Amino acid sequence: QSQFAEAGGGLVQSGGSLRLSCTNSKLTLRYRSIGWFRQAPGKERELVSAIGRNEGFTRYSDTVEGRFTISRNNFKNAVYLQMNSLEPDDTAVYYCAAEDNGYGAEVAWAYDYWGQGTQDTVSS
Repeated sequence: QSQFAEAGGGLVQSGGSLRLSCTNSKLTLRYRSIGWFRQAPGKERELVSAIGRNEGFTRYSDTVEGRFTISRNNFKNAVYLQMNSLEPDDTAVYYCAAEDNGYGAEVAWAYDYWGQGTQDTVSS
């Protein structure tokens, strides 16, 4: 098991903010790229954002660009997703995942370890 711990999800009104955190008790996250994915009911899992081993590389989906920010704290072995200006369409289960090769891939199959997910609900 990958022993991810995701936190920060919950219920928020449209326009509000949430900050997700992802830590891991077994993996050293700074040696891996980390992705945040989400999956809404009836939809496929999609990449929201990714950060490479080098924090200089980040990737965002078009739907969250400018509203979400991914960052990492290597001392805490953690990766964060700050989500601002949330919209009802952002409602989903959010997952963090780690990729050994560090490329910050866009596709879920490239990631080697997955968290259990945290539910985020944005009310209108």
